[in-house]
Amino acid sequence: MDLEEFREYCLAKGGVTEGTPFGETVLVFKVAGKIFALAALDEIPATVNLKCDPDVALELRDRYEQIQPGYHMNKKHWNTVEISSGVPEAELRKMIDHSYDLIVKSLPKAAKAKLPRHR
Repeated sequence: MDLEEFREYCLAKGGVTEGTPFGETVLVFKVAGKIFALAALDEIPATVNLKCDPDVALELRDRYEQIQPGYHMNKKHWNTVEISSGVPEAELRKMIDHSYDLIVKSLPKAAKAKLPRHR
């Protein structure tokens, strides 16, 4: 998966917005105003940060050398992932889904009700 495919997959989820609140080199994806993914636009290889359940995060880090504790994030709850260097695309999509779902589950009921369905 390259950065453009990552972006398109994130934006296809219900209620997702993108922006650059931390500067033009970091693309941020939010649902209901809460961050679920960040993409470093100037990193080679391309890296993204994804929210993750702490136990799952440890398992993923053990399984893939391309997955590290979240850079500039809470390392217990975030992973930094090299997206085009060895992590299977299906696994990466699951990680994006997991990050998005963690945020959606934490939203108040009224905010969840406003979210459009996945495209």
